Amino acid sequence: MPSVHNVTKFTLLGFSDMSLSAQVMIQIFLILAYIFSLVGNGLIIWVVTLDPHLDMPMYFLLRGLSILELCSINTTVPKTLQTFSLEKSISFIGCAAQMYIFSAVAVSECLFLTVMAFDRFLAICHPLRYSSVMTPQMCYQLALGPCLIGFVVPFIHTSLIFRYPFCGSHLVAHFFCDIPPLLHLACADTFTIELYIFIVCMCGAVVPFILIFCSYLRILSCLSLIHSSEGRQKALSTCGSHLVSVIIFFSTAMYVHLRLGTPFSSYRDRMTALFYCVVIPTINPLIYSLKNAEMKRALAKRNAR
Repeated sequence: MPSVHNVTKFTLLGFSDMSLSAQVMIQIFLILAYIFSLVGNGLIIWVVTLDPHLDMPMYFLLRGLSILELCSINTTVPKTLQTFSLEKSISFIGCAAQMYIFSAVAVSECLFLTVMAFDRFLAICHPLRYSSVMTPQMCYQLALGPCLIGFVVPFIHTSLIFRYPFCGSHLVAHFFCDIPPLLHLACADTFTIELYIFIVCMCGAVVPFILIFCSYLRILSCLSLIHSSEGRQKALSTCGSHLVSVIIFFSTAMYVHLRLGTPFSSYRDRMTALFYCVVIPTINPLIYSLKNAEMKRALAKRNAR
């Protein structure tokens, strides 16, 4: 069935409703955050790939998370920076592709963080079985599984959203083609697709968050059985960075997409999106490197060469 629409392109309004000074500050922030994210996540991928001491499932998964973060920030920030110039338009196909890729990466990241919690659970609560369970083949399966699911699920809601008629309006009150502003432009009843997205978010965000929460409850009980303070501290350092990342990512993701029937708010949604599109991929390298002794040693070793 062909797509029914009456626009060939959209105009991303970005932050054009704000004062010039605010736009300049946001533009500088985006450029700095983009560079820091590229360097930070790139360093993690580089160090984990080259350092044989980091040839472990935890760092293999961390490298996969950094790849997803790079995909996420490259999907939104370069086009967002263009909206500060005169070129604010994005083609109909380009808008659909941006929504699909960003949604796919977000779903993949939710599941990936769950897999990382499972890895920590096995390492701390079942250390004797860890090496036999987390084989290289299992690691690849655990890494590919979230990505396959992540890139299949968003295809449905992206296809459905871009079949809606847009009433001739092509002005998107956002800095990228996110779900809420596009649904706001549709001149048809969007309850069905909103319900579908709500269910997807429940399965793709709330359920993984509950699984991660349960994993950490079990990890805490296992930590109480570790008598060595050094062993307990090492376990806490690896789990702490992951837990901080989980709380930041899931809280913003659920806030944005679990508001079924809530009116679209341009300013609120843009500020929240700015956080999970830009801030999270930027601070994750800091979280994982500063709170992880082995990662810090590996980075220092590479810098010394």
